[in-house]
Amino acid sequence: VQLQASGGGLVQAGGSLRLSCAASGHTFSGWIMAWFRQAPGEGRQLVANIDWSGGRAYYTDSVRDRFAISRNKFKKTIDLQIDNLKPEDTAVYYCAAKFRLADDYSYWGQGTLVTVSS
Repeated sequence: VQLQASGGGLVQAGGSLRLSCAASGHTFSGWIMAWFRQAPGEGRQLVANIDWSGGRAYYTDSVRDRFAISRNKFKKTIDLQIDNLKPEDTAVYYCAAKFRLADDYSYWGQGTLVTVSS
């Protein structure tokens, strides 16, 4: 399994970004795909995840109104649309994957940096 994240960059507060994660090496049926972020000096935080098969999504409360996760089964991509960016969204964003019943995410992409200027 390989995950390749892209789409990060420098954005002004209030702007938008769309991150994308290209997944390969599996059908991902029965898997959960996720986006995490790690801000400077902080631990890694789950932002959102999505069931690959059924499309059900989960969001952490702090981003629920501004972030949208989606997956494209044909392209094997997992996108994260981020609107109304805030300086506190500055972080390295990672995509990750696990089998639905697994406790931990076993596969990680390399991360893409999002920097939001005020």
